[in-house]
Amino acid sequence: MNLALWIVTGLLAAVLLVSTAKMFVPREKMASVGHAAEWVLDFSPGALRAIGALEILAAAGLILPAVLDIAPVLVPVTATCVALLFVGAATMRLRRGEKVTIVPDLVYLALAVFVAWGRFGPESFTG
Repeated sequence: MNLALWIVTGLLAAVLLVSTAKMFVPREKMASVGHAAEWVLDFSPGALRAIGALEILAAAGLILPAVLDIAPVLVPVTATCVALLFVGAATMRLRRGEKVTIVPDLVYLALAVFVAWGRFGPESFTG
């Protein structure tokens, strides 16, 4: 179980780091990649930078507290926050009518809930 939680945590951290590209790539260029990326046009550049900054912090919060053994309780707290981030992403996609592109967000939401459950419960760093 511990190994599965670490793998899922690493996958989530990688997804969050890759998605920070919105901080550096212009909105118009990202939107031209495909239909799934057109949502960036609904947000200001400042809002996209803020979302990207939260994603960087989330990626660090999923890994560093456990690896450095400094406040490891922050891992499940961060996983809970990541789950809320993906609830927001799924809600945004539903409002835009993008029912097909919501699937990855729901998968990442389920992974974040799994990490939060596992690290709060059976494989807690503090227990």
